[in-house]
Amino acid sequence: MNSKIKTIITSMVLFTMTLTVNAQKTYNLDAKTNFSVFGTSTLHDWEMKSPSRTGAANLTVTDSKITDINSIDITLPAESIKSEKKSMDKVAYETLKTDKFKNIKYVLKSADKVNETTWNLTGTYTIAGVSKVLKTQVKTTVTNGVVNIQGSNKITFSEFGMKSPTAMFGAIKTGEDLTIKFNLNFN
Repeated sequence: MNSKIKTIITSMVLFTMTLTVNAQKTYNLDAKTNFSVFGTSTLHDWEMKSPSRTGAANLTVTDSKITDINSIDITLPAESIKSEKKSMDKVAYETLKTDKFKNIKYVLKSADKVNETTWNLTGTYTIAGVSKVLKTQVKTTVTNGVVNIQGSNKITFSEFGMKSPTAMFGAIKTGEDLTIKFNLNFN
Protein backbone atom coordinates (compact mmCIF):
# COMPACT_ATOMS: atom_id res chain seq x y z
CA MET A 1 0.00 0.00 0.00
CA ASN A 2 1.43 3.34 -0.92
CA SER A 3 1.78 6.19 1.54
CA LYS A 4 -0.97 8.27 -0.10
CA ILE A 5 -3.60 5.55 0.50
CA LYS A 6 -2.39 5.06 4.10
CA THR A 7 -2.73 8.81 4.70
CA ILE A 8 -6.28 8.83 3.30
CA ILE A 9 -7.33 5.82 5.41
CA THR A 10 -5.75 7.30 8.55
CA SER A 11 -7.54 10.62 7.93
CA MET A 12 -10.89 8.83 7.49
CA VAL A 13 -10.42 6.86 10.73
CA LEU A 14 -9.51 10.01 12.69
CA PHE A 15 -12.48 11.90 11.21
CA THR A 16 -14.84 9.07 12.19
CA MET A 17 -13.41 8.98 15.74
CA THR A 18 -13.86 12.76 16.05
CA LEU A 19 -17.50 12.47 15.01
CA THR A 20 -18.07 9.73 17.60
CA VAL A 21 -16.50 11.73 20.44
CA ASN A 22 -18.58 14.84 19.63
CA ALA A 23 -21.80 13.10 18.59
CA GLN A 24 -25.21 14.10 19.77
CA LYS A 25 -26.69 11.22 21.74
CA THR A 26 -29.91 10.30 23.51
CA TYR A 27 -29.35 9.37 27.16
CA ASN A 28 -31.93 7.67 29.40
CA LEU A 29 -32.53 8.21 33.11
CA ASP A 30 -30.92 5.53 35.26
CA ALA A 31 -31.79 4.04 38.64
CA LYS A 32 -29.60 6.47 40.58
CA THR A 33 -31.82 9.44 39.76
CA ASN A 34 -33.47 11.21 42.73
CA PHE A 35 -36.51 13.49 42.88
CA SER A 36 -37.61 15.11 46.15
CA VAL A 37 -40.20 17.66 47.20
CA PHE A 38 -39.63 19.66 50.39
CA GLY A 39 -42.18 21.71 52.28
CA THR A 40 -43.24 22.97 55.67
CA SER A 41 -46.29 22.70 57.90
CA THR A 42 -47.38 24.02 61.26
CA LEU A 43 -46.29 20.66 62.71
CA HIS A 44 -42.94 19.96 60.99
CA ASP A 45 -40.90 20.26 57.81
CA TRP A 46 -41.49 17.37 55.41
CA GLU A 47 -40.02 15.60 52.40
CA MET A 48 -41.50 13.31 49.77
CA LYS A 49 -39.43 11.25 47.32
CA SER A 50 -40.07 9.35 44.11
CA PRO A 51 -38.14 6.30 42.94
CA SER A 52 -40.20 5.98 39.73
CA ARG A 53 -39.60 8.00 36.60
CA THR A 54 -38.91 7.78 32.91
CA GLY A 55 -37.05 10.24 30.81
CA ALA A 56 -34.49 10.98 28.18
CA ALA A 57 -32.14 13.77 27.25
CA ASN A 58 -30.55 14.50 23.90
CA LEU A 59 -27.10 15.90 24.67
CA THR A 60 -23.77 16.55 23.03
CA VAL A 61 -20.81 15.57 25.19
CA THR A 62 -17.26 16.49 24.20
CA ASP A 63 -14.21 15.61 26.28
CA SER A 64 -16.40 14.69 29.30
CA LYS A 65 -18.23 18.04 29.22
CA ILE A 66 -21.76 18.80 28.04
CA THR A 67 -21.45 21.13 25.07
CA ASP A 68 -25.13 21.19 24.03
CA ILE A 69 -28.44 20.29 25.65
CA ASN A 70 -30.97 19.70 22.90
CA SER A 71 -33.86 18.15 24.84
CA ILE A 72 -34.88 16.80 28.22
CA ASP A 73 -38.22 15.08 28.73
CA ILE A 74 -39.11 13.54 32.10
CA THR A 75 -42.31 11.90 33.36
CA LEU A 76 -42.89 11.14 37.02
CA PRO A 77 -45.97 9.14 38.10
CA ALA A 78 -47.64 11.46 40.62
CA GLU A 79 -48.54 8.63 43.01
CA SER A 80 -44.93 7.42 43.08
CA ILE A 81 -44.11 10.37 45.35
CA LYS A 82 -44.08 9.04 48.91
CA SER A 83 -43.49 10.34 52.40
CA GLU A 84 -42.95 8.28 55.52
CA LYS A 85 -46.70 8.47 56.32
CA LYS A 86 -49.52 7.02 54.23
CA SER A 87 -51.96 9.63 55.55
CA MET A 88 -49.70 12.39 54.22
CA ASP A 89 -49.43 10.59 50.86
CA LYS A 90 -53.23 10.46 50.57
CA VAL A 91 -53.53 14.20 51.20
CA ALA A 92 -50.72 14.88 48.69
CA TYR A 93 -52.47 12.81 45.98
CA GLU A 94 -55.72 14.70 46.56
CA THR A 95 -53.80 17.98 46.24
CA LEU A 96 -52.08 16.77 43.05
CA LYS A 97 -55.49 15.65 41.68
CA THR A 98 -54.04 12.25 40.78
CA ASP A 99 -57.52 10.89 40.01
CA LYS A 100 -57.39 13.08 36.85
CA PHE A 101 -53.69 13.83 36.36
CA LYS A 102 -51.54 10.72 36.66
CA ASN A 103 -48.16 12.25 35.83
CA ILE A 104 -45.90 15.17 36.60
CA LYS A 105 -43.92 16.20 33.52
CA TYR A 106 -40.95 18.34 32.61
CA VAL A 107 -40.09 19.29 29.02
CA LEU A 108 -37.08 21.46 28.17
CA LYS A 109 -37.70 24.52 25.99
CA SER A 110 -34.18 25.97 25.89
CA ALA A 111 -30.74 25.67 27.48
CA ASP A 112 -28.13 28.40 27.85
CA LYS A 113 -24.58 27.59 28.87
CA VAL A 114 -23.19 29.72 31.71
CA ASN A 115 -19.81 27.96 31.96
CA GLU A 116 -18.38 24.45 31.52
CA THR A 117 -20.51 22.96 34.31
CA THR A 118 -23.44 25.37 34.77
CA TRP A 119 -26.50 25.79 32.54
CA ASN A 120 -29.69 27.84 32.72
CA LEU A 121 -32.60 25.67 31.62
CA THR A 122 -36.04 26.95 30.67
CA GLY A 123 -38.69 24.27 30.69
CA THR A 124 -42.34 23.50 31.18
CA TYR A 125 -43.42 21.78 34.37
CA THR A 126 -46.90 20.23 34.29
CA ILE A 127 -48.24 19.51 37.78
CA ALA A 128 -51.89 18.75 38.66
CA GLY A 129 -52.85 19.54 35.06
CA VAL A 130 -51.36 23.06 35.09
CA SER A 131 -48.32 23.91 32.95
CA LYS A 132 -45.85 26.64 33.88
CA VAL A 133 -42.57 27.67 32.28
CA LEU A 134 -39.81 27.95 34.87
CA LYS A 135 -36.10 28.73 34.72
CA THR A 136 -33.66 26.48 36.56
CA GLN A 137 -29.92 26.80 37.02
CA VAL A 138 -28.27 23.37 37.01
CA LYS A 139 -24.81 21.93 37.62
CA THR A 140 -23.56 19.23 35.28
CA THR A 141 -20.85 16.58 35.34
CA VAL A 142 -19.92 13.69 33.09
CA THR A 143 -18.18 10.72 34.71
CA ASN A 144 -17.47 7.45 32.89
CA GLY A 145 -20.18 8.19 30.34
CA VAL A 146 -22.85 9.01 32.95
CA VAL A 147 -24.26 12.54 32.69
CA ASN A 148 -25.38 14.10 35.98
CA ILE A 149 -27.64 17.17 36.15
CA GLN A 150 -28.53 18.66 39.55
CA GLY A 151 -30.78 21.55 40.44
CA SER A 152 -33.88 22.75 42.23
CA ASN A 153 -36.93 24.96 41.76
CA LYS A 154 -38.97 26.88 44.27
CA ILE A 155 -42.68 26.81 43.46
CA THR A 156 -45.97 27.42 45.24
CA PHE A 157 -49.11 25.35 45.40
CA SER A 158 -51.17 28.20 43.94
CA GLU A 159 -48.90 28.55 40.86
CA PHE A 160 -50.16 25.13 39.80
CA GLY A 161 -53.80 25.61 40.78
CA MET A 162 -53.52 23.63 44.01
CA LYS A 163 -54.57 24.55 47.54
CA SER A 164 -52.14 24.08 50.41
CA PRO A 165 -53.25 20.88 52.14
CA THR A 166 -54.53 20.79 55.69
CA ALA A 167 -55.07 17.93 58.15
CA MET A 168 -56.89 17.32 61.41
CA PHE A 169 -59.76 19.66 60.47
CA GLY A 170 -57.38 22.52 59.67
CA ALA A 171 -55.25 22.23 62.81
CA ILE A 172 -52.23 21.30 60.68
CA LYS A 173 -51.56 23.55 57.69
CA THR A 174 -49.02 23.12 54.95
CA GLY A 175 -46.95 26.11 53.93
CA GLU A 176 -47.54 27.58 50.45
CA ASP A 177 -43.90 27.20 49.32
CA LEU A 178 -42.36 24.01 47.95
CA THR A 179 -38.88 23.11 46.74
CA ILE A 180 -38.40 20.51 44.03
CA LYS A 181 -34.88 19.04 44.04
CA PHE A 182 -33.51 16.69 41.43
CA ASN A 183 -30.32 14.76 40.91
CA LEU A 184 -30.61 13.26 37.41
CA ASN A 185 -28.30 10.59 36.07
CA PHE A 186 -28.45 9.79 32.37
CA ASN A 187 -26.53 7.00 30.65
